[in-house]
Amino acid sequence: MTVTKLKPVDAVVVGVGVAGSIICQELAAAGLSVVGLERGRMVDPAQDFAMPYAHDEFRHDSRSNLIQNLSRETITFRNAMSETALPMREIGSFRMGECVGGAGVLWGGLSWRFLPWDFETHSRTVERYGKKHMPEDCTNQDWGITYDELEPYYDQFEHIYGVSGKAGNLNGEIQTGGNPFEGARSREYPNPPTQATHAGHLFGQAAASLGFTPFSPPTSGSTREYTNLYKLMLGQCQRGGFCSSFTCAMGAKGSPLTAVLPAAMKRSNFELRALCNVIKVNLDSDGKRAVGVTYIDARGRTVEQPADIVIITSYTFNNTRLLLLSGIGKPYDPVSNTGVVGRNYSYQATGSVKLFFEDKTFNSFMGGGGSCTAIDDYNGDNYDHSGMGFIGGGYIVVNSRGAAPINNHPVPSGTASWGSGWKKAVAHYYDRSFAISSHGGCQSYRTNYLDLDPTYKDANGLPLIRMSFDWREPDLKMSAYVTKKAAEIAKALNPSKMSSNPVSGKYNIVPYQVNHNTGGVIMGSDPSTSVLNKYLQSWDVPNVFVIGASAFPQNSANAPTETVGALACWVADAIKEQYVKRPGLLV
Repeated sequence: MTVTKLKPVDAVVVGVGVAGSIICQELAAAGLSVVGLERGRMVDPAQDFAMPYAHDEFRHDSRSNLIQNLSRETITFRNAMSETALPMREIGSFRMGECVGGAGVLWGGLSWRFLPWDFETHSRTVERYGKKHMPEDCTNQDWGITYDELEPYYDQFEHIYGVSGKAGNLNGEIQTGGNPFEGARSREYPNPPTQATHAGHLFGQAAASLGFTPFSPPTSGSTREYTNLYKLMLGQCQRGGFCSSFTCAMGAKGSPLTAVLPAAMKRSNFELRALCNVIKVNLDSDGKRAVGVTYIDARGRTVEQPADIVIITSYTFNNTRLLLLSGIGKPYDPVSNTGVVGRNYSYQATGSVKLFFEDKTFNSFMGGGGSCTAIDDYNGDNYDHSGMGFIGGGYIVVNSRGAAPINNHPVPSGTASWGSGWKKAVAHYYDRSFAISSHGGCQSYRTNYLDLDPTYKDANGLPLIRMSFDWREPDLKMSAYVTKKAAEIAKALNPSKMSSNPVSGKYNIVPYQVNHNTGGVIMGSDPSTSVLNKYLQSWDVPNVFVIGASAFPQNSANAPTETVGALACWVADAIKEQYVKRPGLLV
């Protein structure tokens, strides 16, 4: 095999999505020579998503135009270690982006910060309830970083992505109109919050009548024209729907394509290479230092890119897989509960209450990915868990994202599943229904993990990543509890029909749920239970950094994107201000 070896650079970044784009921009701005490698194709919003193609639901959502090509690379899945994992052949529970910008091009824009409790889940739970309250076989742990340490970087990300919202806790003082349960913020959001839709307004009234505090969650769908930290202009959200799974036709949604990469591309010391699939991090003879990466380019050639620093910023599964293929870190073994790479895979447990009315109508077609009204009373440890048999929780929300017509056809239970009866019900209830969702976190457990599949390989002959995952009893109890609270609010709205749907039974990978896969390359303060230190630096190979939701030791109920972006800002500062001046372990 012929390998083309290129000139060395200061840093090579694997995956140019939310985290990777920020790292490329920040390091290039600091004077480092940076190459960004993305296995997906280049996307030009002005051309690829010019109207009316931006609203082509069949192309972008049903046919998954910018999603990973599962015929070339997929994952295998099983619920339990005793089962044989099989390949995922169609997009189901989650959608892995495959383009420049990654899943950050297609996200809905919800820009939650994690709660302070999320970063110290283990220690705070033990402190409040005792060790016996921790679920059996639960492997959750503290992150090694606190909310207060990350707060300035949350703020930085929000001013890059033009986040719109209302502070609920400003420097320790609770503010009217915001989320009273959030961690303390140093300043207001850069843009004002979204206005409630009709469905959100009714939900807010019902929630307030029961003693809750409704608010508009933060979103990266900018509510006004905004110039960000990188001097890039974002448009104003027109709430025209087609947000999740789509780019924004108005250029209002913060994403790598709108908020970061146009600035990075102007720098002569940054080079972006699309259609370059990294298959290995190359190590020196001692295996203690990375010397670059090997990738396969668009023409099928094998290329080696030498670099002083390797920064891996792809999706959860790919981050884990690349470390396993490269021999960085000890693979996790659930039987002996030893090793670290692949440990603590987690997800999110969502539920819903569907409401149907005869006397109310809603403009369901209009909305945006972050047009929401929510309450946070049952998230994290915001309520007493004594005797409940679970920890954590979720927020309750009405999300008016815009009901794109192909995939949205709400009908009450008992409706015919096809034919004229079904068509009549869809036409009748499309604008006479909405859902109240419960969006719950998920703890990590000993037998929920990622490893290399022993049987199935990708188009390059490399082992696929294998997911072993199932709900645990505490997850089911949590989802049932929070969804029941959502149903109580729903009843106050007096719908003609309603149905409650918490998580139940075994985890099913087929229906879409959320893109919030976490773990596998987790951070922490102990090398025996984590792959990375608090700066997301490999304990074993100090010039390798791995940024993404793969670093989360367990999963919050909140969307992960803002935390991923904040971590990228945090790591960029650590590299610029510490590592470059004195290479080696930062802790």
